[in-house]
Amino acid sequence: MRLTPVLLLLCLTLLPAIGQAAGKTVYGLNEYAKLGDLDLEVAAKLDTGAKTASLSARDIKRFKRNGESWVRFYLAIDAAHSHPIERPLARVSKIKRRAGDYDAESGKAYTARPVIELEICMGQALRTIEVNLTDRSAFQFPLLIGSEALKHFDALVDPSLKYAAGKPACATDAPKAE
Repeated sequence: MRLTPVLLLLCLTLLPAIGQAAGKTVYGLNEYAKLGDLDLEVAAKLDTGAKTASLSARDIKRFKRNGESWVRFYLAIDAAHSHPIERPLARVSKIKRRAGDYDAESGKAYTARPVIELEICMGQALRTIEVNLTDRSAFQFPLLIGSEALKHFDALVDPSLKYAAGKPACATDAPKAE
């Protein structure tokens, strides 16, 4: 008899969490992502332990255009375009190095990476998110989507699922990530 009030109290305590989850989209550990105007679909890893999103790029060069900072790069993805991509530089992020990745020559415990804004479509959700550029060719997934971007997708990640959102099928206008 005494167990019933305890269960009722537990259910009432969990009720707000259930309401918050109701408007979210459940994604798997891996999802297909279409890279906006690059007309390329890649497999992405959704990583709630990473803060930022990263895209595999090589030959990354910063330059000025009309007094503004830009970045030119090639995608470091097997099936990607062979021509350079140019985007305005949104900012430069400082990514902590792993313990075994300390650069004694520069004396820095972080890596500076250029960040661009990029439209990403997952499932039916199209968002403009910030993506830092780095060579991820040694990794299985050319795109890593971290917690900041996942917030903009209203995402819940179920690591027991893969490709839960299916193939990207987005409309053309992307809400800006703020």
